Amino acid sequence: MQRIALVGFGTVGQGLCEILQAKRGALRARYGYEFAVVAATDLQRGTAFDPEGLEIDALLAAARDGQPFSQGQRDWDAPTMIRECNADVVCELAFTDLQTGEPAIGHCRAAFDTDKHVVTSNKGPAALAYREMRALAERQGVQFLIEGTVMSGTPMLNLAQGPLAGCTIQAARGILNGTTNYILTQMELGMSYEDALAKAQELGYAEADPTGDVEGHDARAKVTIIANVLMGAPVAIQDVDCEGITNITPAEIEKARAEKARWKLIGAVERTEGGVNAWVHPEMVPLAHPLAGIMGATNAATFATDLLGDVTIVGPGAGRQETGFSILTDLLRIHRGA
Repeated sequence: MQRIALVGFGTVGQGLCEILQAKRGALRARYGYEFAVVAATDLQRGTAFDPEGLEIDALLAAARDGQPFSQGQRDWDAPTMIRECNADVVCELAFTDLQTGEPAIGHCRAAFDTDKHVVTSNKGPAALAYREMRALAERQGVQFLIEGTVMSGTPMLNLAQGPLAGCTIQAARGILNGTTNYILTQMELGMSYEDALAKAQELGYAEADPTGDVEGHDARAKVTIIANVLMGAPVAIQDVDCEGITNITPAEIEKARAEKARWKLIGAVERTEGGVNAWVHPEMVPLAHPLAGIMGATNAATFATDLLGDVTIVGPGAGRQETGFSILTDLLRIHRGA
């Protein structure tokens, strides 16, 4: 029985719980996977704890109704819950702060201090403190798993570390931010940047303050993670050269069309003789390249490998169920002892 604690019960936490409820029987039958959500904490709903397991339907009902958790209430903040509960795995699903990584880094430290695995879709700890987090986890004999930090449920990191094991990855280039890809797609269809951004906000792809997306900061965090995890390079987020899409004009769109290319915000990491370089900036991608055909809010990444040549993976880079799925894959990885 895997005992789970949830830190944050927003979109991702709810998506995970919905998947766990819907697939409980299938997970048991296929993988022998049994679980209990023993603790959950959220800034809006408080903290709930039951060492035998909370009722997932009640947690979801509280979130749906905008109410505090109604069962097993505890006057605990997140670090206290992490330390005091009997969970085996802490799912850190709180908000991302790419300046300090807090409070998520503190949550991870509390979990490792009490011999708990950490699974997270939070880019803060992975982008700003990956090496520290990994070292703490290894020292305690637990795991720090972060599949959901780069392309949501699309298994980019798992592909590189699993099926592509044995290949040397010389470079990774990708469309790592769905918001900017949606905006560029709409601009190619004739919209102005301002109108395309407004449409992205209307559809929920872009936040009210879209700076993190359109200026490339979100993609820069993901590139930092790729450099550290897949390339083993101690790249800091501030070392990643970063330019967003705000200077792409209709004239630039037409220029790319004339040159049989499309503008894409590309995040890239490559090995060089001098080490590993990483950057984020708009590029005119030739139409013949697989990344040029990725439209809308979809994400994609191409690995340049020594044995297989280029390998491209395409899939969703955000979403309630999609990111919840990424957490599930890491929970199953821990269950299987992989």
